[in-house]
Amino acid sequence: MANLGFVGLGVMGGNMVARLLDKGHTVTGYNRTKSKAQWLIDRGMKWADSPRAVAQASDVVFTMVTNAAALEAVHEGPDGLLAGLSAGKFLIDMSTVSPDVSRALAEKVRAKGADMIDAPVSGSVITLQQGKLSVMVGGRKETFERLKQLLLDIGPKVTYVGDNGVALSMKIAVNLSLAVQMLAFSEGVLLAEKSGIAREVAVDVLVHSAVASPMIQYRGPFVLQQPEEAWFDVNMMQKDMLLAMDLGRKLNVPVPTTALTNEFLTAARAMGWEKQDFAVVFNVLARMAGVQK
Repeated sequence: MANLGFVGLGVMGGNMVARLLDKGHTVTGYNRTKSKAQWLIDRGMKWADSPRAVAQASDVVFTMVTNAAALEAVHEGPDGLLAGLSAGKFLIDMSTVSPDVSRALAEKVRAKGADMIDAPVSGSVITLQQGKLSVMVGGRKETFERLKQLLLDIGPKVTYVGDNGVALSMKIAVNLSLAVQMLAFSEGVLLAEKSGIAREVAVDVLVHSAVASPMIQYRGPFVLQQPEEAWFDVNMMQKDMLLAMDLGRKLNVPVPTTALTNEFLTAARAMGWEKQDFAVVFNVLARMAGVQK
């Protein structure tokens, strides 16, 4: 059993902590809003008043925050994680940020005598709760081998893909496809609906058809009813689409379907749906097609 820390206790981070607690690990956590972590405190998670305190109390610290600005906020400054790291400790960052941002953070961590791997994940909160999450890892191979079992306690599929930052390139490659698939699925539903087929029937057929990826199977029904709390909202998905387009420019890889789908995310934000799950691109397309949601 390990002495762990976790900074960023949102929907995904919080459920990861729950799995780690279930595996018998000691976890010290911090979140900007403490009330959102109360359910974990009730389950036995220790609370720390700052990221620095989490790092000081732990041998291995996980971070999972929304973007590069949030990552900097929890690491820098007198109360940041870097101030609490010391030789022999490890950082596992599970945030989705640019590869360059991740590599820069790894250099700062190593300057403290610690080491870092980036470990973004593929899957939703349902995938996580069902124990089916996939983890991609970048960093030193020996550090990966040392920390692999902790990642396996979160999800059953853990893949080492290369040096620091490379796992994030892989994660960006995965996430751009999620939004593109969702838009294509929405086109199919609307074509069927305007042909006279009930939306519920169209969704049922498509999620049991050859086009039904795991993401379509669990997110497709969102075109019938959005979840009470977004699994992955429009703002978060657009952040990843912009990362994909930026990476495409740097690597000379055209990403035309990513660019097009990103415009639908922009339209969703303009319509006030930025906090809804990104499956709301269906609503954007439906409005363009003259269909009331």
